Amino acid sequence: MVNAGNKIVVGLQRLGVAFGPMQLLTVPGRRTGVPRTFPIAVIPLDGDRYIVQAYPKAAWVANVRAAAEVTLTRGRRSSAARLAELPVEERRPVLRKLVETSPPSVGKRFVTTGLAEAPTPDGVAAAAGRIAVFRVERA
Repeated sequence: MVNAGNKIVVGLQRLGVAFGPMQLLTVPGRRTGVPRTFPIAVIPLDGDRYIVQAYPKAAWVANVRAAAEVTLTRGRRSSAARLAELPVEERRPVLRKLVETSPPSVGKRFVTTGLAEAPTPDGVAAAAGRIAVFRVERA
């Protein structure tokens, strides 16, 4: 179901339809080098922008860890970026703030996907070791 939804979001974004925090993340495949594109929510928090893993074993996470640079596309605008993975201790306050400032469905998603045990800010922050968080930086 997620893959079908991803294809729809990718298609709309490529047509120039930008909505919500969604952007397209294009990153070289870690084994093939072939560009892979994933719809991703880029979340502004406290003056920085973050990308947070919402599903376990997400392929984009492994690809980003292996890549020096990615491309982010919103509508018809693209830009090169670096994604810096935060250490676990730095993830906790970001995850806590994300859940505090977002609709309840955000915290619940971490629980339904098995990444966190509780949908609360503290519950999601406690799962920081299982949730990758990347800060978007200029390339």
